[in-house]
Amino acid sequence: MTLSQAAQAAIAASQRRDAVAPAAGAATLPVTRAMFDELMVPCYAPAGFIPVRGEGSRIWDQQGRMYIDFASGVAVSSLGHCHPAMIRALEEQARTLWHVSNWFTNEPALRLARRLTDATFAERVFFCNSGAEANEAALKLARRYAHDRSGPQRARIVSALNAFHGRTLFTVTAGGQAKYSSGFGPPPEGITHLRYNDVEALEAEFAAHGDEICAVILEPMQGEGGMTPGTPAYLQAARRLCTAHGALLVLDEIQSGMGRTGALYSYMQKGIVPDILTSAKGLGGGFPIAAMLTTAEAASAFSVGVHGTTYGGNPLACAVAGAVFDVVNTTEVLDGVRARHALFMEGLRAINARRPVFADLRGEGVWLGCELAEPWRGRAPAVMKAAGESGLLVLVAGPDVLRIAPSLVISLDEILEGLARLETALARALA
Repeated sequence: MTLSQAAQAAIAASQRRDAVAPAAGAATLPVTRAMFDELMVPCYAPAGFIPVRGEGSRIWDQQGRMYIDFASGVAVSSLGHCHPAMIRALEEQARTLWHVSNWFTNEPALRLARRLTDATFAERVFFCNSGAEANEAALKLARRYAHDRSGPQRARIVSALNAFHGRTLFTVTAGGQAKYSSGFGPPPEGITHLRYNDVEALEAEFAAHGDEICAVILEPMQGEGGMTPGTPAYLQAARRLCTAHGALLVLDEIQSGMGRTGALYSYMQKGIVPDILTSAKGLGGGFPIAAMLTTAEAASAFSVGVHGTTYGGNPLACAVAGAVFDVVNTTEVLDGVRARHALFMEGLRAINARRPVFADLRGEGVWLGCELAEPWRGRAPAVMKAAGESGLLVLVAGPDVLRIAPSLVISLDEILEGLARLETALARALA
């Protein structure tokens, strides 16, 4: 084919691999917090300062002020900020292959899948981009599995009140919190919500509808729902009932997974094994990636074209996640998480002895809930704001519970400094 000289010149120019200058001023455009309110869809109410740099468990804002990070991006930055292993993996992969889609497979995805299956109950992996997508895939798989084996009538999903499973219409309905799901039109049908940790309610549900239930989806510990751990009796009852009635047990380990509770996945501490497990957040340590893990038997309900994703299994994401996995899945890190738990609990109890503001301190690993006592119910957001003013990033789990979810490798000095700043924030907010 003969091209005109102009076409050849245009193609040659577009093939330049040297850096293309950005639009004038794009990298130096002054940025203020007010721009958020001007430009962004109002789904969030971010803090008044803007983080610009992070290292380990420390963050600096535009004014150069340093904050201790007890939030880790909502339990995401499992190795803190700018961990050398993650940087190395990202830089190496960035020079080789970025994206090929799922019309092809790629080496980082297969290596990560092998790591995950070797370390867990799972035999098959589906990669996607977020916890919501992983849970969407899990619920679709559970329904398809039951449909193919028992018929369309077996589509009932049992979930827990105050759960959180994502923001798609399906997963937000499964979550059982009206504040997140109302106002979006008719929700997906066939989802029942029971009280968390209520074994009798679970048994009654199976007694009444066991032949209709395709799956039970639970968090081993409810995060958004108040940092409430699942009791062994409850989680084991869910496993027993699912097995007896041919339903699948889905464990949402979006937050509890990847070492946060002191095991690679929380189910490993509970004496149960799920049929499907979802993982995200800490899996990529800050790079968006999620995974649905399951058995070969359950996975067989999906076939080519039944479900999919554009970015799932992206080489960049899988390379970074592989580096995170290699650091987290070590005796040193997992034992260190349990040691940090003891230090956090000791420090929080000491604060409470000096200023009794907590009715309960609970949680596992470096995933802790501090429930405010009766006189300060509803003040958790105020404490979170005061913490920011005191140079500390913390989270809330509802209006009454402070949530602490730092890096798995946060240093001793950062823990102690952060607890001191938390005590200052409590004095400010609950005076």
